[in-house]
Amino acid sequence: MLRLISPALAASTTIIDTLKARLGRVSPARILALGGPPVRRPPLYDPSLNPEQYLSIPVLDQNPDERACREVYLRGQFLARQDRWSDLAHEITTAESGRKTSPGGMPLADLLAYGARSDVVHRVEHALQDGASAKDTALNDGIDALESMHRDHPDTPVITLIVALTHIDIGWAWRGTSWETIVPALNRSRCAAHFDRAQHLLSPLCGIELNSPLLAAARCAQLAGQRDPQSSIADDYEDLIDLDPRNYRHMRALGNHLLPRWFGSYQQLELEARRTASRTQDIWGAGAYSWVYFDAIATDENACAHVDVGFFIDGLHDILKARPDQAMVNLLASYCAVALRHGLGLSSEADFPRMQIADSARWLIRDHLKQLHPMIWAHAADGFDNNARVTSLPRFAARGQAHALQAIADQFRDDINRGQRVTFTSEGAELHSA
Repeated sequence: MLRLISPALAASTTIIDTLKARLGRVSPARILALGGPPVRRPPLYDPSLNPEQYLSIPVLDQNPDERACREVYLRGQFLARQDRWSDLAHEITTAESGRKTSPGGMPLADLLAYGARSDVVHRVEHALQDGASAKDTALNDGIDALESMHRDHPDTPVITLIVALTHIDIGWAWRGTSWETIVPALNRSRCAAHFDRAQHLLSPLCGIELNSPLLAAARCAQLAGQRDPQSSIADDYEDLIDLDPRNYRHMRALGNHLLPRWFGSYQQLELEARRTASRTQDIWGAGAYSWVYFDAIATDENACAHVDVGFFIDGLHDILKARPDQAMVNLLASYCAVALRHGLGLSSEADFPRMQIADSARWLIRDHLKQLHPMIWAHAADGFDNNARVTSLPRFAARGQAHALQAIADQFRDDINRGQRVTFTSEGAELHSA
């Protein structure tokens, strides 16, 4: 029976949702279902402080990684539109075998595969948003064409994988983001049917045997359609992470799916965080412990109350040793300064560890920040919610920049109050008399 809660981070779609946000489209079907009314949160920063008067920092509006991701996505879309499926399969296989990524670490195979199925998925999403009836051809023509194409390539695993991923995406489109109790029976049925078809397509394939992280991620993504996902979640994610240990997004997805609201427990979350850290120590040091808990403690108060704070903070330091680039610095700094603070006041047991970790923003910003990436901060302000609707990228980025400047000013508050101006250079933060 399909677990009718939509994930915040699904293993095979984390990268895709990030790309959608960069392209101005964010998935409408991947919101974490949390109970209760919206919580009124206290302001994070002193509203009387105008940070732009005292801060000077280079702002990266669009980096090479964003352009590279878009180019690869469009390449996959182009090959599919030209029915060059053999060429597409070859390029995906080549990208996977070499673990090729964009400058920011996005696997090129994932981007090619998403581009290849994007037309079909988007058509279904748009049709459902427009209130199409169940018999509307827009809901079936695309996937029927892919299934027909698949029959022409029965022995090409990459083609099978693309069709399966399309079914998973369409399944979530049918499911939507409503509460389980108000999802129409037809939508539930169609969602379950697409997940069943994906499972049927994927069951003969093994990511380990085919050396395919994309396939292993797809098997993790279709856990939501299994009747007993608890029995295989740890093994499936272990295979995925062992195939692609440098991709931290898989570890974030693992932690989210191990929450009790999904397929795990707090005890299993702690165990798998430590096991993953042990297996990837040569790459991330203690960093994998932090990655597994990254989204879990930001969204779940009990997980936050029980995290090993010292281990987590050690992991943040080790992550920067492994990935000292400014995109990573912005991600970790925005997580600590903005995303983590959203849960303050919801649980007294969680508040202390939450603030201990959030205080890492100080050394991340003061010791490592050299450049501002507004889009990363904008996503942090939304709690890295893949369901957030981005109607205007410039406004979204401007909001992220405002949050970042406030957070940076907060870390230099005492210096600013003493009349200092903070300038960020390639060497880091420097203080000058205003």
